[in-house]
Amino acid sequence: MAKIKKQPRPKAETPKGFRDYFGGEVTQRADMLRAIAEVYHRYGFDALESSAVETVEALGKFLPDVDRPNVGVFAWQEEDEGDWLALRYDLTAPLARVYAQHRNDLPTPYRRYAMGPVWRNEKPGPGRYRQFYQCDADTVGTASMAADAEICAMLADTLEAVGIARGDYIVRINNRKVLNGVMEVAGVLDHSHPGKFEAERGIVLRAIDKLDRLGPDGVAALLGEGRKDESGDFTKGAGLSAAQAGVVMGFIEARRETGAATVARLRDLVQNSEIGRQGVDELEEIAALLAAAGYGPDRIVIDPSVVRGLGYYTGPVYEAELTFEIFDEKGRKRRFGSVAGGGRYDDLVKRFTGQEVPATGISIGVDRLLAALREKGRIATQERGPVVVTVMDRDRMADYQAMVAELRNAGIRSEVYLGNPRNFGNQLKYADRRASPAAVIEGGEEKARGVVQIKDLILGAQIAESATLEEWKERPSQIEVPRDQLVASLREMLDRHDGYRD
Repeated sequence: MAKIKKQPRPKAETPKGFRDYFGGEVTQRADMLRAIAEVYHRYGFDALESSAVETVEALGKFLPDVDRPNVGVFAWQEEDEGDWLALRYDLTAPLARVYAQHRNDLPTPYRRYAMGPVWRNEKPGPGRYRQFYQCDADTVGTASMAADAEICAMLADTLEAVGIARGDYIVRINNRKVLNGVMEVAGVLDHSHPGKFEAERGIVLRAIDKLDRLGPDGVAALLGEGRKDESGDFTKGAGLSAAQAGVVMGFIEARRETGAATVARLRDLVQNSEIGRQGVDELEEIAALLAAAGYGPDRIVIDPSVVRGLGYYTGPVYEAELTFEIFDEKGRKRRFGSVAGGGRYDDLVKRFTGQEVPATGISIGVDRLLAALREKGRIATQERGPVVVTVMDRDRMADYQAMVAELRNAGIRSEVYLGNPRNFGNQLKYADRRASPAAVIEGGEEKARGVVQIKDLILGAQIAESATLEEWKERPSQIEVPRDQLVASLREMLDRHDGYRD
């Protein structure tokens, strides 16, 4: 008789490109999202929670060809009807579908914010995951530049609300139409033949996006014949003439001390380009609206070097950059960089309705913003755990449960030790592993006298590290209090430790 082959045990590992989030991380993210939601709500935006699954047809811009409709997304085909479904790639495409589907029941304009995970079927890398959180806010149904100005102001207020101080960030604004005007003046955009010079324009966009890393000389080389890097690798350029490249470089370097001066310089660059003049007018209006609302160049600036997503957006684009320095994995100083991006996209809803529906919005990278807050020390690296009520006598579990209920009713995060109570040292080790601020002890002798012991685990750890014998005597890490004073005494102890959260 053949021997039955045992099924191998499944590997206990997360799929490639995914990760698990534990208690403190989840709580920190929830706290940050709550602070962001408060700002959005104050601006009059309503929450929207759309389906995590969309038809691939609704995610149309990610459909590369008929035979492989799941490239870039996690997709599958329904057995019965043959429809392709996919996990949402971002929060914007679902908004377009929702607005097109429910537009008769929604106000116009419709302001919404959404928070949640998105999934991308892309090659993972260091710090690059296939599932991550986004936090979006959009206004659909108005072409007014006031909507764009409002989004930028709200983004600045949001960064400050979560703990990014003024001076540690800047919101930068550009306009796709201005760049199109510059391209037209430079001779690499012909509106009568949109596909003409498409490859050259793509190289120009990528070159401008590398300004921070390559500097003006490196960008200029890519606008011309090409650039050879330090390793000797050659990157082919856009092949622009010196005069053409000069027009583009003038656009990149057009930022001046004030928004008005920047706008004036851009107006010179776009010359007689109609689309370029429209873009400059829009930037001028946004700058005036923001100035009137008190958002100066210390918070929001007009910056023509912003090009991220210009292939997707139809008008103003914005980016929030954190300006403080951090050390990279090689110990080198660098700016933290971008944590949010957005802009105006007037063509997305049109796919569903056949009519152009103006829209503008912003998306915050939640994980990057959390990392920034940790870098600035705005978030504790370890969250305090619950107070642990130890078990000295397993036959008195009802007493301990009554005690922990009393603490919880008073708003103190707490739990009863539910492991084997035989070894008291293990209970304290458990409390340490939970990052507990305190442990409550009530044995038979304490019960008979009507008292409890409260062990200050935070102070105990501090004393063990550095305190002298005299300090130990002055600040005992364990105190005895009457049983009816447990809540008051414990709260007083916890209040002495900054950063403790119930």
